[in-house]
Amino acid sequence: GVVGMHQNISAGSHAKVSSADSLLARLSARGIEYVFANAGTDFAPIIESLAGRNRAGRAPRFVTAPHENLAMGMANGYYRLSGKPAAVMVHVTVGTANTICALMNMARDNVPVILCAGRTPITDVGHIASRNGAIHWGQESFDQGGMLREFVKWDYELRAGQPVGAVVDRAIDIAMSEPRGPVYICLPREVLADAAIPMRRDTIRPMGATSASPSEQAIGKIARLIAAAEFPLIVTSALGRTADAFHSLAELSAEHAIPVFQATASDLSMSTDHPMSLGFGVDPGRFMQIADVILVISSGVPWMPRKIAPSPSTKIIHLGSDPLLSRYPFRDFEADLVVAGDPTSAVRMLHDTLGRGRTLPYDSRRRIVAEARSQMSDAHNRLVSEVRDQSPIHPAWLAHCLDKEKKGDAIVVNELGTSPARLTLTSPLSYLGTSLAGGLGVALGTALGAKLAAPDREVISVVGDGSYMFGNPTPYHFVQRAENIPTVTVVANNSSWLAVKMSTLDVYPDGAAAKANIMPVQDLSPSVAFEKVAEASGGYGECVENAADLPNAMRRAFEHVRSGTAALLNVRTQPTR
Repeated sequence: GVVGMHQNISAGSHAKVSSADSLLARLSARGIEYVFANAGTDFAPIIESLAGRNRAGRAPRFVTAPHENLAMGMANGYYRLSGKPAAVMVHVTVGTANTICALMNMARDNVPVILCAGRTPITDVGHIASRNGAIHWGQESFDQGGMLREFVKWDYELRAGQPVGAVVDRAIDIAMSEPRGPVYICLPREVLADAAIPMRRDTIRPMGATSASPSEQAIGKIARLIAAAEFPLIVTSALGRTADAFHSLAELSAEHAIPVFQATASDLSMSTDHPMSLGFGVDPGRFMQIADVILVISSGVPWMPRKIAPSPSTKIIHLGSDPLLSRYPFRDFEADLVVAGDPTSAVRMLHDTLGRGRTLPYDSRRRIVAEARSQMSDAHNRLVSEVRDQSPIHPAWLAHCLDKEKKGDAIVVNELGTSPARLTLTSPLSYLGTSLAGGLGVALGTALGAKLAAPDREVISVVGDGSYMFGNPTPYHFVQRAENIPTVTVVANNSSWLAVKMSTLDVYPDGAAAKANIMPVQDLSPSVAFEKVAEASGGYGECVENAADLPNAMRRAFEHVRSGTAALLNVRTQPTR
């Protein structure tokens, strides 16, 4: 609440620096370049500050996002490509509610965002910013931050008499300290309109606390286990959050012949053409059985215990900024050694300890991995050859046509649209996968944020038809046009929630749902002409139903994007993986 409210601000005092001015200036000073905003009546002091060119100093660039889920997705994509957090500003309780699905994803993916929401005016009268709309009674809550507290690292409501710059500093520093994640600031309208309270000290410092490296003793234990192993295995989901991490893992794996499996990958941690890459999936399959040491790095779900388990004699190490995933209520994976610390530093330290500059033979390991890679490649090529003429279009043919057309460093944002195992991914930061939280509808916004952060790279969002509808497509295409952010959107349209269907068949393979002509609560037919949604905002749209037409349609979509026009392909696919 607002304690010690300042006296009413008169019209003549508008020339003073307001807390809104100070808020925007401090965000900019601390390196926040973008605010993805969905405005409401609580925004009046912010809008006045922006119109007055922020009397306290510079302000971040505001991008209007007509839905909060889209704004959060843009912040996600921007951070994932730039390494810099963005702010999202939304309307009181209702706007906050619309962010929570994406917020859950970002919490599980350790993505920082400075989420700011106005607070419905607290006062009925007595202040220039007192309530002036009927909604100001209905939108108030007893504890606005309570609705998202489980999924943020810190939340706070700004009080009168406080320097807003200090609150901004605390928010950014906590969000950017490991393990990184979202924070939430609630901003009452009256306080934003009041004169700013100066900070005691306004020096600019780096974002977040310095990441701690693991101890040399712990790295020594890991090195001894790996050096003595016949078949060590690295399993990771999100190590490749930076180019440094991507290259460090590649060097360690190549020199010491340590195969790498990317389980439930949210990021690309190893190039698909790396000789020690075992690909992607839910679990490492037979390699789980032959591995005598497994090093799990930054992975929430390294394998599926219901389907597979390591040998009882296998030594298992968990490494990461938060290796125990302490915010997960229940998680029970085998562990002999748990090491906390910056994972990129840990990989470099491990390489130093094992030795650098010499490619060791490990002929048996290299042969096993080479044979496995050859088998995977042959199986993929056979499948593509078998399904290339099938209509509706097989997902493997869709991935093949996309792979042939995209540039080598293109960024693929995937939300139940394809399998990364079917794509050629060789550049750092070129793949963003679905979050473990499973909050659908963020891939579209993530693609826009990624393109803002990497304007010279192609960005492709590959989504299922359900994910596309979850993603608020009209706001998405509006922002594409308004901000001139041309991306390729590929909708793998199988007229169903395939994940729901496959899960039901997995639990009840011989049940009534498996025998039904149409399984309940997963059918999405008759399908929507999604290409028309893109056209409504000036984009290029095309529906593709025949496999033979897909290569040229894919080429046309990329040609439009390369000439500056956003493009969408509505690809009618088979309900299969």
